[in-house]
Amino acid sequence: MQKKRIREAADRWHLEYDYRTFINSAGSAGIMAFFALYNGYLGLAHGSVWHGSVCVYYLFLAVLRAVLILYERRAGAHRRTIYYIVTACLLVTNFCMIGPIYLLVTMRKPVNMTLTAAIIMAAYTTYKIIMAAVNLRKRKQSTNDFVWLLRTIGFIDALMSLLSLQNTLIMVNGGSTDANMLKLSAFTGAVIWAIVTGMSIWAMIRKKKETYETVYR
Repeated sequence: MQKKRIREAADRWHLEYDYRTFINSAGSAGIMAFFALYNGYLGLAHGSVWHGSVCVYYLFLAVLRAVLILYERRAGAHRRTIYYIVTACLLVTNFCMIGPIYLLVTMRKPVNMTLTAAIIMAAYTTYKIIMAAVNLRKRKQSTNDFVWLLRTIGFIDALMSLLSLQNTLIMVNGGSTDANMLKLSAFTGAVIWAIVTGMSIWAMIRKKKETYETVYR
């Protein structure tokens, strides 16, 4: 019986886009929560502002993912309300992102990493960005608003990883005092923040537009 359930779940994961999204997002939320708490511990243990700001940012994202997953079947008539609450919180999370971005731009992120480890990190981040972009495009296959939001959050998470990778590579290669690298980091940080903020605003506007068209069609 247990093997049958596992096989059925595996088949659903393979065939159903929405189901796969919720399962994958549940795993991502768990990993993200652990990562956030670990950074919180490092922040308290070493008095690190960087780790503290990262803890707050990723805890916010993990909680938003968890809310969407937990309320997928329980929301009922309140789905629209939950959608608006999550998008509003996502916009607030973008402002929490300013702290980590500022520390990255000013090269205040502590980096204790070899070049080999940085290359491995770059490979993983590249994979993460590609998958997040593919899933962002595929979200059009679903009519579920929660799936749409989960894929948006996944892409925002990937963009933050890209920014962190850029900083790590600059630091590992000794570019922390290079004025051009600092300018590049500032420009990239501003662009990425503008993108994620725009995505959050669009998520809210999109739902309002959809509701308006439904009412006045």
